[in-house]
Amino acid sequence: MVLQFFADYLKHQFTAKTRHGTHSPFVYKLADEVIYDFSEKNSYKAIEAQRKKLLADQRQITVTDLGAGSHLNKNRTKKVAQIAKNALKSPRLAQLIYRLAANHNANDLIELGTCLGITTAYLSKAAPQANILTIEGCPQTAEVAYQNFNELGLDNIELQVGNFNDVLPKAIDERQQLDFVYIDGNHTKEATLNYFEWCLPKITENTLLIFDDIYWSEGMKQAWEQIKNHPKVTVTVDLFWIGLVYFKKGQAKEHFKLKY
Repeated sequence: MVLQFFADYLKHQFTAKTRHGTHSPFVYKLADEVIYDFSEKNSYKAIEAQRKKLLADQRQITVTDLGAGSHLNKNRTKKVAQIAKNALKSPRLAQLIYRLAANHNANDLIELGTCLGITTAYLSKAAPQANILTIEGCPQTAEVAYQNFNELGLDNIELQVGNFNDVLPKAIDERQQLDFVYIDGNHTKEATLNYFEWCLPKITENTLLIFDDIYWSEGMKQAWEQIKNHPKVTVTVDLFWIGLVYFKKGQAKEHFKLKY
């Protein structure tokens, strides 16, 4: 699996383009102004300071794994520092998600998979005017995330704990439309396609869906291909680590691979 992942990464690097290789004005602008904007933002500092605290946190918590490829619940004791090291999105990727959220100017954001809340904090800082719902399956991990939100003074986040299959459909049903959804949930083909299908009734031409770890496994790659080929999808941007899905009306169906 690890060898295949690196093979996929190398293939992506050889076949992906930069902003200058895109012929879509929409994607060129997105790449130029958002994806490749590596300038330092003031909002990054406090969140990265919080990450450092987590990386030094020796508390042990019980992690309930609701499935990154497993259908069985597994309870394991881990140090917060270990989770922070292995499970948190890198600053580079978390800050990309911040820029995507800030650029999208959404009033309602959903994140599936809170972990310790660092990416959630980036979403909160990116869209302080928005309501943010983040969903986590593990109660003790969620408790650490909640503490982080309090320490960072973030007051526009609602954290719900529960099985993704129960909480996400209910959250979607409660909304008239979906603005921005970041899906970092159960990394299986079936679960990922379910998340996508549940979102479809509430999408608009301004909806952005972000799927994490689209090269995680053969199943995730297959799910990504099915999502790309769905008739309602008009534009996708494959950044290897994440995939962006747009539903813009009147837009020719195009798929882009960009280096990141």
